[in-house]
Amino acid sequence: MRLNKKFIISLITIFLCFFLDRVSKFLVIDFFLQNNLQNLYVNTYLNIALIWNKGIAFGFLESSGGFYHLISIIITTIILFLIYLIYKSNIKSEIFSYSLILGGAFGNLIDRLYYQAVPDFLDVHFNQFHWFTFNIADICITIGIVLLIIFDFLVLSISKNKNE
Repeated sequence: MRLNKKFIISLITIFLCFFLDRVSKFLVIDFFLQNNLQNLYVNTYLNIALIWNKGIAFGFLESSGGFYHLISIIITTIILFLIYLIYKSNIKSEIFSYSLILGGAFGNLIDRLYYQAVPDFLDVHFNQFHWFTFNIADICITIGIVLLIIFDFLVLSISKNKNE
């Protein structure tokens, strides 16, 4: 069976997001446990702070028990839908964006299943303002969503100009 280019690029993107996320989480968790740390100052704008997120994005709807499992089922459903979208799409930018989202979603889902929480550790801040703590998977998901939005606006703009 010959793999097509779309599938290979998608698989590589998914794997890279997943791999970078897993490695970064293992390194941070191991370093923090070995050194009994909760927060590591990097520079004026970045700390590494291990936070266990039991909610959805940015810690919203933090819970345990049945609701936590429901969120995990919804995430699994979204992952399956993303696989379907990659399979159906013939637009390279969409496939790449969906693959970024899928790679990140896989990373966070594995954490939800294994740890019963997602380890977030990147704490970006300016003075006393701290952004939500996040991880590499969250970066991949966010970039994928932003790219989808940008590409959709470009397509809408191009099609609008063609119709005028």
